[in-house]
Amino acid sequence: MTKLKPKKSLGQHFLTSKTIAQKIIQTGKITPQDKILEIGPGSGFLTSELLKTKAFILAIEKDNRAIALLKEKFSEEINNGQLVIKEEDILDFQPEKIREFKNGYKLIANIPYYLTGKIIRQFLNSQGPDLAVLLIQKEVADRITAKNKESILSLAIKIYGQAKKITTVKAGNFSPQPKVDSAILLIEKRDKALKIDEEKLLKIIKQGFEHKRKKLSANLQINPEILKKIGLNENIRAEDLKLGDWIQLSKII
Repeated sequence: MTKLKPKKSLGQHFLTSKTIAQKIIQTGKITPQDKILEIGPGSGFLTSELLKTKAFILAIEKDNRAIALLKEKFSEEINNGQLVIKEEDILDFQPEKIREFKNGYKLIANIPYYLTGKIIRQFLNSQGPDLAVLLIQKEVADRITAKNKESILSLAIKIYGQAKKITTVKAGNFSPQPKVDSAILLIEKRDKALKIDEEKLLKIIKQGFEHKRKKLSANLQINPEILKKIGLNENIRAEDLKLGDWIQLSKII
């Protein structure tokens, strides 16, 4: 079987550690009854471990070189219906159109670093997966789970659910080895969606972070007195607001 050479333009760093693959599966609490969306299976290393759980897996892969390899490697699982491989850009994929996902699904992925924010914003919404286990850049995972400062990404995740950094994954567990370490991030969906205008809230959050060094009132182009009305300092910056503050703001501006 031909070995797949990682493509730099796709940000491919293939996982090579079975211990880490098993940790991802353990974190996702995957059972034979689960429906799994795997983003970017690449060489199929994580896919192989996922298949051992007997769960149904839909793997979305953009790299047509990988498609041929995966179809050869997992021909038995494809034929028996446990695995479906689809050639598509994940940013164009619409999970709501997948029949098997109608009653929920779990998202499992070793994500290219450059796509992390886009994928999280695309999938983590009220119609998103029941949970996501993502292998992402450690620095990003640390920012998402930071206690003292918020970011657009951390707030977007809090609207959806709760994030927890499970463990750091050293760069040596990938081929080729990236320049930085990664981390396993677990994101669990809220039991009940927030009763908010999600689109409006995210728009205000993005505007609030537009110029990081500016005061929030300047970014939002509002009278600082509005901030004082909801108990905030008029000189506050976007990174210092909690999700509840943003929700209050979205109701009055």
